[in-house]
Amino acid sequence: MARIISVSNQKGGVGKTTTSINLATALVACGSKVLVIDFDPQGNASTGLGVVKTSDYNSYALVTERCTIKEAVHQTAIPNLDVIPSTMHLSGAEVELVSVFSREFRLKNALAECETEYDYIFIDCPPSLGLLTINALTASDDIIVPLQCEFFAMEGLSQLFQTIELVKAKLNPSLNLMGVLLTMYDNRNKLSSLVAEDVKAYLKDKVFDTLIPRNVRVSESPSFGKPVLLYDQKCTGSQAYMKLASEFLSKFKAGATV
Repeated sequence: MARIISVSNQKGGVGKTTTSINLATALVACGSKVLVIDFDPQGNASTGLGVVKTSDYNSYALVTERCTIKEAVHQTAIPNLDVIPSTMHLSGAEVELVSVFSREFRLKNALAECETEYDYIFIDCPPSLGLLTINALTASDDIIVPLQCEFFAMEGLSQLFQTIELVKAKLNPSLNLMGVLLTMYDNRNKLSSLVAEDVKAYLKDKVFDTLIPRNVRVSESPSFGKPVLLYDQKCTGSQAYMKLASEFLSKFKAGATV
């Protein structure tokens, strides 16, 4: 049975998509079979995995029941890594679903048909706390929150945590905050260190030990339709995501997310 993980933060530009595709790729390198769901209308996860965004079989068609999940799944160039691409039409799904019965469970119900085919399913959430994100959290076992190592990093974090608690209370009582992932860390910048220290002091063991550095190769790789692990395996960004995958797997072995 697949473990379903939402990668979410309502603040944009914090590394949600980068984390989704590169952690997924690192886990595949460790022997797992993984599905990435691009649930952001911008479709950056689809681009970053080199998959063409189609108009008929995608995450929008899936949640509006215009296609089945098996039709929506696309293979990537990486063996054992599949993706459900996004489309700009996904931005209209929240309006379309507003009057639909059990609208918060559309994604959860769809995923029930393929949970046995993967070890992990990652949902790359949009930068908002609307119905799409609620669908993702309702369908998930765990949530990873990427957090940029900058001054405004913790702004809005309490709102996200309130949303998580609301989803747990009303829709998905087993939802678990797996951890906050500090991204775009610059060890030459004292501010990065201060933010990291503050976040760890506040959230303690809910912060991943792995720090994702600010790295130009990580920024370049999506333009080539590749995760950074394929674009430059030896760069600091690739090494950080491999370390994150090891930490991720150790959490399950230790029973930390049960």
